[in-house]
Amino acid sequence: MNKLLGLWLFFVFVSYSASAKDITDKLLVPYGFTISLFADDVKNARQIAVSKKGIVYVGSRGAGNVYALIDHNSDGKADKKFTIATGLNMPSGVAIKGNDLYVGEVNRIIRFKDIDQHLKNPQYEVVYDKLPTDRHHGWKFLRFSPEGELIIPVGVACNVCAEAPQFGRIFALNVDTQQIRTLAKGVRNTVGFDFHPSTHALWFSDNGRDMMGDDIPPDEINKLSVEGEHFGFPYVHAGAILDPEFGTGKNITDYTAPAIALGAHVAPLGVHFYTANQFPKNYQNQLFVAEHGSWNRSKKSGYKIAVANIEQGKVVKYTPFITGFMKNETTYGRPVAFAQLGDGSLLISDDYANVIYRVSYKKN
Repeated sequence: MNKLLGLWLFFVFVSYSASAKDITDKLLVPYGFTISLFADDVKNARQIAVSKKGIVYVGSRGAGNVYALIDHNSDGKADKKFTIATGLNMPSGVAIKGNDLYVGEVNRIIRFKDIDQHLKNPQYEVVYDKLPTDRHHGWKFLRFSPEGELIIPVGVACNVCAEAPQFGRIFALNVDTQQIRTLAKGVRNTVGFDFHPSTHALWFSDNGRDMMGDDIPPDEINKLSVEGEHFGFPYVHAGAILDPEFGTGKNITDYTAPAIALGAHVAPLGVHFYTANQFPKNYQNQLFVAEHGSWNRSKKSGYKIAVANIEQGKVVKYTPFITGFMKNETTYGRPVAFAQLGDGSLLISDDYANVIYRVSYKKN
């Protein structure tokens, strides 16, 4: 009986590993790049953060977990996984400041102090708990600004609805004083943002409304130029389309147009400025975008990693970087977010395949 059980477990493990490998075999990367599995069996993997010691922390959404992944021998694949928290309320967002890990739940921000040293007995404290409790677009993406504030988005609790001051905004929180201020308004649902490495301008994704058809409105990549800037929702979509319900009497030019309008329903989530030196120069300081992929379009769209090339604050080119997450209407993966490792390789989470990919480049 024990022998049969062992054989069954071996079969399950081999089947799962082969299946995970099959995912990377389907993905297409530019010449000179390779994509491999950094970790598999990371249920519902969402945002990623890397500590000074190189420990990789991963949030999740529906799974309610936060993970820690360690690559002890630095071979580009995690060999140890800790589940440091369970049963949380959509803990999608993770960010590190100093030695502390911050996790964004729907209605609060929690902190694990000196987390690298407490993986086996982690304890957290509540940092801020005054966020809305609505779960619709309530999951978070977190990042610390160059000034040290924690940037927190609050998506709207609807497909499209009247503007309310606690929703559809990007906030900046001083975690020490608890003071919070509004950075951007009219943002339906951003699940990814990053600061330009030299100008420090905030760039962010935004997912457009549904139920206007397959091809409108476009999803967006935006750049914040002025604190309190309004990006149009729910009145104007993608800087060009008046909402059929809320756009009456509104002037399109009163709202900020996107830096680039993407395809409708491609669902851009994580965005990341690549700041290391491993990749070729034409990728350095450029914005990587994870198109998570459509869920309600008659023919699927998105399902790729793209690069937005930016010159003098403007997007001059937007090109695919990794494809193959979907083919012939069959979904194999859905990319979510990015993080850099110390060697300059790029991690990408996938909440559909439950894996973390590692993308690296080697000169021939």
